[in-house]
Amino acid sequence: MEKIERKTHQIDATGKPLGRLATQVATILRGKNKASFTPHIDGGDYVEILNCSKIKFTGKKLEQKEYIWHTNYPGGLRRKKMADVFSAQPGKVLREAVMGMLPKNKLRDLMIKRLKIKQ
Repeated sequence: MEKIERKTHQIDATGKPLGRLATQVATILRGKNKASFTPHIDGGDYVEILNCSKIKFTGKKLEQKEYIWHTNYPGGLRRKKMADVFSAQPGKVLREAVMGMLPKNKLRDLMIKRLKIKQ
């Protein structure tokens, strides 16, 4: 069996739109940028994001987009605006966008661990 060689990619997020940056990161984490890509093997690289607090948002996403979750208790529906999350933790917005673009299987947790976000 071949040993997977993992490189480290550094990406500067200054002025880049959130969705396009998340797509680029998800592709690298999954390993789709390599010629040896196989869907059932976790062969992606490491990704470091710099200047995450300077991401650009298009449209009215900051005011209108909400993160919604349920606590599994009666009446436990919770909502938080993207602007509130971004002002407290800019990296969490990018991490959630990338998580949504990775496959929903056992490999996703391993892939997201290789994402390092620096404010």
